[in-house]
Amino acid sequence: MKNKPDLQILQGLLFTYCIENTTNLEREKIIVSKNVNDETELSELFNTLTKPEFLSYKEDEQLWFIETIKHYLSTDQDFESVFHLFDTYFNDDIIDKRSFMKTLLNCLISYQKEAALKV
Repeated sequence: MKNKPDLQILQGLLFTYCIENTTNLEREKIIVSKNVNDETELSELFNTLTKPEFLSYKEDEQLWFIETIKHYLSTDQDFESVFHLFDTYFNDDIIDKRSFMKTLLNCLISYQKEAALKV
């Protein structure tokens, strides 16, 4: 059964960056050291912290994340609802949330392809 796109699932994937997540000073240092408005630094951050979590999900869950982001990027969605009341460790505000999500999508697709090659 294919899951419908759902913006709320993205908060779960991004919970790593949320202040409400358990305290982990090493993780927090990594997060604040990166400029979330720079595609290269954001990709590095995702590679370090999001990739292991994403790869721990089942393939259908991974596809759900990817398809959700693709779906909402194909609309005029600004992704404000994903970050509304979602306090993060990021030093800066995310200036362009659509760009943030495009970078996340590119990383997730890359992780999925990489995992498929290992099978």
